[in-house]
Amino acid sequence: MPVLTTTRDAGVATIRIDRPPANAVNPALIAEFLEVLPPLAEDPGVRCLVVTGTGKFFVAGADIAVMRDLSDANQAEMRGWIEVQRLLERAPKPVVAAMNGHALGGGAELSLACDLRILSATASFGFPEIALGLFPGAGGSQRLPRLVGPHRAKRLMIEGTRLTAQQALEHGLVDRVVDPGLFDAAVAEEARLLAAKPTAAIGILKRVVDEGHGLPIEEALLREETGVRELTRTADAAEGLQAFLDKRPPRFTGR
Repeated sequence: MPVLTTTRDAGVATIRIDRPPANAVNPALIAEFLEVLPPLAEDPGVRCLVVTGTGKFFVAGADIAVMRDLSDANQAEMRGWIEVQRLLERAPKPVVAAMNGHALGGGAELSLACDLRILSATASFGFPEIALGLFPGAGGSQRLPRLVGPHRAKRLMIEGTRLTAQQALEHGLVDRVVDPGLFDAAVAEEARLLAAKPTAAIGILKRVVDEGHGLPIEEALLREETGVRELTRTADAAEGLQAFLDKRPPRFTGR
């Protein structure tokens, strides 16, 4: 039975995870994501992607009943969660993690692959894997240090702290904390604003930042130059400049 539902509204595609009771990750959920995400990422009519959950959880993490099988074959299958995150990270459009509920372990890792993270004020966020004798091995050990620095990242993962929404905001792990009663409206407004932007430029910008991160500055600037040349051939760039000269709001199409 499918556990993902996709809805579209004015250029925004929302993927909702519905695997009660905690939206835990298992091979079936991973397989659905890998089927659903590529066409949405490639569809020019989709100008913003939103990933959210149901109930009290965004994603609680990996399904422990599955993870207890420590065989190489099972662990390799669960490793597909990395590919899900890479699809979100590489999507040539803005991606929002709308964390309606607790985002723990693999759920927190999933959010780190998104461009904007919004967390419900009553939800928690963290990497509790250490309590199971594990560490965040589905992207967390690599993305978290890039976000908050190696020292703070190691401390958060070693301690396995389950942060409140406000603490997550203070650590720079999320971008916004929103009261539950206002959550859906706030996410919809953020997605609407992002979808109205020059998403062709956003897609190129994401790629240039990711490719240049960690490179020597001269190599990184060459990646930037390639991106700029690609950008100047987009309709959005031409529209943005012309709209400025015409003193009118731009009408971007994502192309």
